[in-house]
Amino acid sequence: MLVNNTYRDPELKKTLREQVGKPFTLLERIKLGGIGSPKLHITEASLEINNLLLLDNRINSCNIELRPKGILLGFGVRLETYLLVIPFYKLVIYKGKAEEYSIYKDHYFIKFKASKTDTAIHKFVQKIISYKADHGPQSLEYP
Repeated sequence: MLVNNTYRDPELKKTLREQVGKPFTLLERIKLGGIGSPKLHITEASLEINNLLLLDNRINSCNIELRPKGILLGFGVRLETYLLVIPFYKLVIYKGKAEEYSIYKDHYFIKFKASKTDTAIHKFVQKIISYKADHGPQSLEYP
């Protein structure tokens, strides 16, 4: 779900909590070693996101916030903030090219640069993958 998060909207806040959970508490953030990514430079995006990014002349960048049941991928266009809300059960992460990660949700995707020297980006993506494995939806077991 791609949403405009520029203005405070109680309905949107409620929807975000249902989809990806409440924000972590301060103690949980410290235990996890941080829940926000460094600045990620976008190299490619799906059509709908790319059309938004074309409206702005700045360098396209985004960030990721980890939540208990998913992630929020945020980016700015002009003076507005957009969020791509991705619950863990719809989150797919690929390491396609040598220096690029891809995050997919249904028909949305964003690819961002991660060179060998950007260890913070690699560690954060690994944190998302391991948190999803530990806390994400489990596979169904047959009786």
